[in-house]
Amino acid sequence: MYLYLKAFHIIAVIAWMAGLLYLPRLFVYHAAAKPGSELSETFKVMERRLLTFIMTPAMIATWLLGIFLALQGGFLSAGWFHAKLVLVLAMTVMHGLFSYWVDDFAFDRNQRPQNFYRIANEIPTILLIAIVLLAVVKPF
Repeated sequence: MYLYLKAFHIIAVIAWMAGLLYLPRLFVYHAAAKPGSELSETFKVMERRLLTFIMTPAMIATWLLGIFLALQGGFLSAGWFHAKLVLVLAMTVMHGLFSYWVDDFAFDRNQRPQNFYRIANEIPTILLIAIVLLAVVKPF
């Protein structure tokens, strides 16, 4: 059963990461669209659906399955796990920021330029690399 839950954890992580990598890319294009335009309204729908139907359920599944795996695997006292947990918390904060920005766009309140979102798009990638290295290599 442990291996099945681990597989579903990995699937949830992949779905969550897909959203965390794609949503800020939508923000880049949305920031260039004129507020109230048909294109802007299309981005609003895409962003909300991605967040609501893919990212948030995947994040919840990632957390629930990850907690179960950590408990079953006895990782709670491992240093690498503590570092990974901090990075996953940072990823969750990014998710929260993206949710906030979806609302900014939904109410035509975005004041940030495209380049801001291009940079924000890189943060989940950096976190992902560090998390995977910690989980696979378990350096400490």
